[in-house]
Amino acid sequence: MQRIIALIIMLIPGIIAALGIKLMRDMVFNILHAPIPNLLLQFLIGLIFFVAGIGFIAGFILRRDRKKNKVQARFQKK
Repeated sequence: MQRIIALIIMLIPGIIAALGIKLMRDMVFNILHAPIPNLLLQFLIGLIFFVAGIGFIAGFILRRDRKKNKVQARFQKK
C-alpha cells in the first residue's frame, strides 16, 4: 500500500511537469489555450509548472535517499 501511495505522490507532479512542457511547446508553435490571454503568459505558466513538478520530484528523491544514507557528503544534512 505504501508503494502505491508513493507512486501516486510521484505521478501528480510528473503530470504537472508534463503539462508545463506542453504549454511551453504550444507557445513555440503559436497555439494559444482559451483561459490564457497571451503567449508569453502561457510560456511563463508552463515554465512554473515544469520547475515546480521537477523540483518536487527531485526533493522527494533527495529526501528518500537521505533517509537511506545513500547521498554524498555534501548533500547530508548537518
